[in-house]
Amino acid sequence: MHWGKGIVIAFIAFIGFILYFVVRMATDDRANHDLVTPDYYKQELSYQKEIDAADKAAHKNIEVRVAQHENGLVIYFPEQFNPKEITGKVSFYRPSNKQLDFDLPISLSNTHLLVPDNRLVDGRWDIAITWSYEGDTFLNKYKITYNP
Repeated sequence: MHWGKGIVIAFIAFIGFILYFVVRMATDDRANHDLVTPDYYKQELSYQKEIDAADKAAHKNIEVRVAQHENGLVIYFPEQFNPKEITGKVSFYRPSNKQLDFDLPISLSNTHLLVPDNRLVDGRWDIAITWSYEGDTFLNKYKITYNP
């Protein structure tokens, strides 16, 4: 066998190896990573409102804290605000699996909101807290790795 044939066979084997993995990953359901929301363009149009709400929270130095607790995830709102007048929603986005995404309405009787442990699975979560108080809208975003 000539060395030229060996190089051609090696190239063909390498290309076949790469194509095998490309086809396998394209057809495998376990490797389905939905990184974009279905209404991406609609959300893009409202992005300026998000920027304004995040800037307002930063400018007024209003911070919402997120902490892990033995019963789940606790979201602490500022204590100087009346919790019964805080409205909004908390959006949980799972980058690796869109079936795990969910929203929770904010309805408070005290200054914190508990997200039960059974709603969250281990791993990375992007949390967007959109809330209003006395006509002002605020946005706080967090990226956490939940590990109970």
